[in-house]
Amino acid sequence: MITRAIPTSILSLTLVSGLPAAAAALPSAAQLETAAQAVNRLGCELLLQGTEPTRNALLSPYSIQTALAMTFAGAAGDTRTEMARVLHYAGDETQLHASFAALQRAFEDLAARTAKQAASARERGNAVDPVTLTIANRLFGQADHEFRPPFLNLVKEVYGAPLQPLDFVNDAAAAIRAINLWVEERTRDRIRELIPPGALDEETRLVLVNALYLKAPWAHPFSASATQPRPFHVAGGPLQTVPTMFQQARFGYARHDGFSAIALPYLGSELQFVVLLPDHPEGLPALETGLTAEMLAACAQLNTTELQLYLPKLKLQPPSIRLGQVLKTLGLRQAFDSPRGSANFDRMAPRKPDDYLRISEVFHKTFLELDEQGTEAAAATAVAIARATAVLPGKPIEVRVDRPFLFAIQHRSSGACLFLGRIVDPR
Repeated sequence: MITRAIPTSILSLTLVSGLPAAAAALPSAAQLETAAQAVNRLGCELLLQGTEPTRNALLSPYSIQTALAMTFAGAAGDTRTEMARVLHYAGDETQLHASFAALQRAFEDLAARTAKQAASARERGNAVDPVTLTIANRLFGQADHEFRPPFLNLVKEVYGAPLQPLDFVNDAAAAIRAINLWVEERTRDRIRELIPPGALDEETRLVLVNALYLKAPWAHPFSASATQPRPFHVAGGPLQTVPTMFQQARFGYARHDGFSAIALPYLGSELQFVVLLPDHPEGLPALETGLTAEMLAACAQLNTTELQLYLPKLKLQPPSIRLGQVLKTLGLRQAFDSPRGSANFDRMAPRKPDDYLRISEVFHKTFLELDEQGTEAAAATAVAIARATAVLPGKPIEVRVDRPFLFAIQHRSSGACLFLGRIVDPR
């Protein structure tokens, strides 16, 4: 079974009434850097502060940042300044949106290249599936609301997000069903009921949605016959038996102070599954606290060495989560209209003293399954990468992923993490 991971992020903007107040050459590393850095920095913060440290977690930093970047296109004044600071948007706004567009194009290009590789392999008699990576963006707006044309044009041209009119005022429940159906179709039914019943109401004016679907086979699949029940330190405590895969092959690998980084390539080697494995069963909290975007970026180009790798099979399907509170904790307050009257999305729609837009909530939902044929995930890398020791040729190194760990699905040329998470119990 080929694994799938589908994160979907929704950002809902509510109009509060009566309250005071194009095809080109492959993108360069420099073009990708602004978006990739923002994706990874916010991802590290959300993993640490927005999830329970003693439970499995799965986020798509890329999906979340794409929805927020579209929203940023409509922010003005102090709200815009605050969003740029909290969301790590470096450089000018034109550069930011161009970088997100370049990153999306890079993802689409890699999928096209692996499709050609798979077709060539099939001509030689080898059954190989390509990497499937699809990204879809959409605006769902109140049919009669006065959205500014420059904002609508920007998100449509840069993010491929056209406006689809809905009627939140008269039938919010039908609008929720329409949005959820759109998400289900773009994620091949892996994400259902992203927006819970009753989560939107007659005050909602705009919902910005990013849907991401990924299906990626390993460059070197595991043999199902080698998968056996093996011990795992669940939550850093007693050993439990879990289905664990095994393979001896060359993987990206580096030893750091207190942990190891392992990278498993997908077909085409442009995406990889990264594992950050603490040296000790109780070492995950320290590793996660020290996780940075620089550590993740360093994992993108690990030297390869021969490993005997033991890796547990995984399946994660967490419920839809609300990210509004953790974003406020990180400092994104005016966008949520705190203090009241401070939200300013005048570039999205005209702001009036008693009618204006604010973010009401951010919904996010993911799915992940990892088996012998392929895997999807998200990971963090270590900050002390400069202190990594060189790996010398010789006897294969045995690596047992038998304790809580961090993981990522990473785009190698940019370092951006499509997924980021932790595993404390693979059962």
